Amino acid sequence: RKLVTIVDPHIKNDASYSVSQQGASYGYFIKKPDGTTDFQGWCWPGNSQWVDYHNPQAAAWWADLFRFDHYKGSTPDLFIWNDMNEPSVFNGPEITLEKDAIHHGHVEHREVHNVFGLMFHNATNEGVRYRQVPQDQPSLTQLPINHYQRRPFVLSRAYFAGTQRVSAVWTGDNKASWDHLAASIPMILSNTLAGLHFIGADVGGFFGNPDAELLTRWYQAGTFQPFFRAHAHIDTRRREPWLMGEPYLSHIRAAIRTRYYLLPYIYTLFHGAYIRNSPVMRPMFYEFPLDPAILAMDDQAMLGSAILYKPIVEAGQTTTTVYLPPEASWFNYFTHEPIHTEGGKGPQVTVAAPLHTIPAFIRGGNIIPQRMRHRRSSTLMRYDPLTLLVALDRSSEARGEVYLDDEETYAFTFGHQVHQTYQYS
Repeated sequence: RKLVTIVDPHIKNDASYSVSQQGASYGYFIKKPDGTTDFQGWCWPGNSQWVDYHNPQAAAWWADLFRFDHYKGSTPDLFIWNDMNEPSVFNGPEITLEKDAIHHGHVEHREVHNVFGLMFHNATNEGVRYRQVPQDQPSLTQLPINHYQRRPFVLSRAYFAGTQRVSAVWTGDNKASWDHLAASIPMILSNTLAGLHFIGADVGGFFGNPDAELLTRWYQAGTFQPFFRAHAHIDTRRREPWLMGEPYLSHIRAAIRTRYYLLPYIYTLFHGAYIRNSPVMRPMFYEFPLDPAILAMDDQAMLGSAILYKPIVEAGQTTTTVYLPPEASWFNYFTHEPIHTEGGKGPQVTVAAPLHTIPAFIRGGNIIPQRMRHRRSSTLMRYDPLTLLVALDRSSEARGEVYLDDEETYAFTFGHQVHQTYQYS
């Protein structure tokens, strides 16, 4: 089991708080326009100050705070979520830092506002990566990666080009509504095309209270997205799946199990993103660039090159029309039945989509690695056998791959990995 704690960029202005005391004494906080007085504003702890991550020494100090001997109570199974990092200032203009606040080198905030989140979670990533290093080691940035070093996990709300190297992201504080569920699909696709592959939307919506149908459909949509988590505002009603009652509980459980089945395939896709920068979740035109009918299509997507899915994003909807590019053969992901076009209508196919169903299809010619045993966590599935789902193309051939490593350390950079390709003919 893992724990992810929220760590924000604002520091409570309190002389008895060691982090506040150190940051002020070292001069590591963002300044007012006079360039000497620490900027102060209001955020969750009350009166706060903001670390100037544009200052390399301040960023290194911040990273050092994550050492196990500094972050009291932290363990190797604790990871970090950087929130409020646009940055958010409750009493600031436009609810953020004043544009003429001063950073290191007398740089105004207006010049670095868009990269503030990146500078913040980059420093956090360094801290989590090297937190097990002994105190007497040199600067973190000078340390080589070793095979036993655990990979960091950092989640961030604000991001910029380059964030994909150091942090997962999500689409922000959305609303529990059908239109926000629908909007999450093109939002994620736009970001994956920009190289931000580890991204998803808050399942169920952050603000508001989803009914059981909306929550079920959102879990089903999230099943096939790169970053999959449920999240909600503290003032919303409890929405754990077991509180929804039947049949919703069973439908949500089935969606989550599907996600777990697909983890070997999804992990392999992330390896492809790491090596080739190929998106995990892809717009249709990425896989079928010569088909003009799909250039503007953003209500269905591909998970890798093998799975097409179309989320249900309207209340009471029990059928949907899916575009299945005619250059490929297609099979229902769950029943494995071949999909045929009806009545000469070409690639537009109307499929049943009752509440227990996720419209998902396998592209012929692919082999999908899965793990099918039910476990309480993905860690417990690590050594389970793989099941290969083979979908033949029109030439009765298929190919696929699976990437495996220990899922925790950098041992893969030293050759401790398996990258296996498959072919059926």
